[in-house]
Parts: sequence; C-alpha cells; structure tokens
Amino acid sequence: MAQSDTVDRILDAAEELFADRGFSETSLRMITSKAKVNLAAVNYHFGSKNALIHAVFARFLTPFSATLEKAFDELEDRCDGKPPTLNQTLWALTESAVRMPQRNEKGISIFMRLLGLAYTQSQGHLRKFLEQEYGDPFSRFMRLLKEATPQLSAVDRYWRIQFMLGATAFTMSSSDALRDILENKLGVETTVQEIAARLVPFLAAGMQAEDTMLIPPAGSKVSVA
Repeated sequence: MAQSDTVDRILDAAEELFADRGFSETSLRMITSKAKVNLAAVNYHFGSKNALIHAVFARFLTPFSATLEKAFDELEDRCDGKPPTLNQTLWALTESAVRMPQRNEKGISIFMRLLGLAYTQSQGHLRKFLEQEYGDPFSRFMRLLKEATPQLSAVDRYWRIQFMLGATAFTMSSSDALRDILENKLGVETTVQEIAARLVPFLAAGMQAEDTMLIPPAGSKVSVA
C-alpha cells in the first residue's frame, strides 16, 4: 500500500468517524479498523490522536484558506479602496467553500459537522491549532464584516456573527438531509451551490436587520403576552 494511500485511508476514516461520533468517542482502534490499517501506521504518519485531528482539519482548511485569501484580494481590488458590501464579503466566503474540490459529495456537510464539534466539544488543542494556523484569513473576514456593518455595536455584531455561523453550520452540515426533504415534500431537486445562493441573502439580511429588541434591566421580570 503506497504511503499516500495509507494516509488518505486514515484521514477518510477519521473524518467520517469524528463527524458521526465526535472526537472523544472515536478511538484510534475504530479508525484503524475502518481504514484497514494497523495502529503503527497511525502512529508513524501522525504521531498522536490530536495530531490526526489537526490533519483532518488541515486537509480542508489549508487549500480553502488559500482560495479565500485570493477571493478577498480580488474582491478588495474590485472595490478600489471602498469597503466591500456585506453581500460581497459573504459571497466571497461561500463561493470559496462550494468551489473547493470535494473528495465525495458529502465533503462540505461532513466538514461543517466537524467544525461545529470543534467548538461544542472540549477540544482546546484544536481551537488553538485553528487559531494559530488559520487566524489570518478569519481575522480578515472579521475585519470585512466590521467595515460592512459600521452601524452595529461590537456586542450586536458579535451576537449576529454567532447567529450567522450557527445558521450556516446547521444548513450546510444538514444539506444532504435538507435536500432529501425538499425532494420528497415538493419534488424539487437542488444542489449545494443553490443552497448557498439562498443562504447568503438570508444571512446578510440578518446581519443588517434593524434592532427593535428592548432589553430589560438585569434582574427584571419579562412578561409574555
């Protein structure tokens, strides 16, 4: 078995098992069984389970980050010194993701599940790895969002970004199931690209929506009509 084939088998198995079971619940023995390799192969190529988790993310994020940086460069060049609009910024991010070469048709949905797990499970080593390796494109995205929403306070922008990321993670990680439901209920077939095309204006509208919520003082009771 060639080295590249061995590595791909391990990464493919780890990616699928981590997405289905979570990081802590997936053992190296499960991965080696699914990949049809021995434990020595995992230790040789990756050294540890944490390093294997990092490699699973890097396989998608390294080329994605390069594609995204190029998309942001092209976008800012087109805007000729003016801040890109929110829609333009979100389209640059979304198009970079959906245009990434996929190893299989479930690639994006699996990765989005993994990304969600990175922030909901206790994986401090992974969050540190992501910040160190991919902090620059993420910081650039945050800067563009801030420039496109000067009317928002820092707190409002923070929460709206979290809501936006949550909606994106749910939609893209569940895209296979959502496509099946749409076809079964309405007889309409759709693609990941079409889902993204519907998602972006929704996210942009949410980020820019007028804030009409009245926040009660801390400790006060809120009556529900």
